[in-house]
Amino acid sequence: MGRMGRPTVDVVLTDDERETLQRWAKRRTSSQALALRCRIVLACGDGASNTQVGKELGVHPVTVAKWRKRFAADRLEGLVDEPRPGALRTVSDERVEDVIVKTLESTPAGATHWSTRSMAKATGLSQSTVSRIWRTFGLKPHMVDTFKLSTDPQFIDKVRDIVGLYLAPPEHALVLCVDEKSQIQALDRSAPVLPMMPGMPERRTHDYLRGGTTTLFAALNVATGEVIGQLHRRHRAAEFKKFLARIDKEVPEGLEVHLICDNYATHKTPAIQRWLAAHPRFHMHFTPTYSSWLNQVERWFGLLTERQIRRGVHKSVQTLERDIRAWIKLWNEDPRPFTWVKSADEILERLTGYLQRIKDSGH
Repeated sequence: MGRMGRPTVDVVLTDDERETLQRWAKRRTSSQALALRCRIVLACGDGASNTQVGKELGVHPVTVAKWRKRFAADRLEGLVDEPRPGALRTVSDERVEDVIVKTLESTPAGATHWSTRSMAKATGLSQSTVSRIWRTFGLKPHMVDTFKLSTDPQFIDKVRDIVGLYLAPPEHALVLCVDEKSQIQALDRSAPVLPMMPGMPERRTHDYLRGGTTTLFAALNVATGEVIGQLHRRHRAAEFKKFLARIDKEVPEGLEVHLICDNYATHKTPAIQRWLAAHPRFHMHFTPTYSSWLNQVERWFGLLTERQIRRGVHKSVQTLERDIRAWIKLWNEDPRPFTWVKSADEILERLTGYLQRIKDSGH
C-alpha cells in the first residue's frame, strides 16, 4: 500500500485573482517575499504539485504548502504578512501603494525628487507616515548613485578573461592586479587637530596646506593579498617600466606573471611594449573601458585611503610616503585577499538587467 501524505489543498483562481497575482509578482514595487508568494500561488493554480513548484522556484515544498494553504483560506489577504501586535492600521494598502507609485513614477512640480514634506502634501498623509513607508520599502528619493556603461567593443571578452583569472587562475603563474594611485596629496591642517574626547569627536579645520603630491604604483597578489608597492613623484611610462622591473625582481623566475591593468596610456607605450617583449613571462590583461571595478587593487586603494590618507596629517611628501610605506608593510604582515564570487555570466546577466531598465524607462 502506498504511503499516505497530507492532502494537497486545491487552488482555483478567479480571473481577477490571477490578474492581481501576476501584477504583484512583476511589479518592481512589490517586496521580494510577496512576489515569491504570488509566483507560488500562480504555479499551484496551474495544477503543479508542492514538489514541482518548490523545484521550479527554488524553495522547500513545505514553504509551498504553507502559502497554498494560506491562500486557500484567506485568498489574496493571506499572502500579506500577519500584522504584529499593536494598534490597528490606519493607512490602507491602496494609500501605501499610491505613495510608492508616486515615488517611483513621478516627480513633484518644481523639484527633481520627492521629500517627505512634498509627498505628505500630495497624498494627505503625515510626514512620519511617508517616512515609514519609504523605510519599509527601501525607498530613498534624496539619494542618487552613479554608473558608467562601458563602450568597449570587447567588453564581454575582457570580462570573461579577467573573471576567469580570478576564479580559475592558471597553474604555475601569479595573477597581479596592477594600477597607480596618482596625485596623492600631502595635506597639513591650518591649525592643530583637536583629539577626540568623551562625548566629542576629533575636530580639525576644514582648510589645509598643500605639501606636494606623490604616486603609488601597486600590484595586489590575487591569491595571497600581498602588495608590491613603489612610490614615484611622477606618473609616466618610465615610472611604470621601473615598477614592472620591481615586480620582475620580486616574483620567482619559475612563475608566469599575469597583470590586470586598466587602459591608461602609460601601460601601452612603445617602451612598455618593448619591455614586455623582452620579458615573455609577463602577460597583460586589460579591463574594459570605464570598468575599474573589475580590478581588485582598486578595493585595496580604497582601504588605504580610508585608513591612512583621508584623515592623515602630512607636512611634506616625505612624511606622506613614509606613512604609505609603513601601511603597506603592516598590511603585508597579515595580508587578506579579496574573494571574487561573481561569475562572468552573473555579471553580464545583471548588466543586461540594468540595460533593460534603461530601455524601459523611456529615456
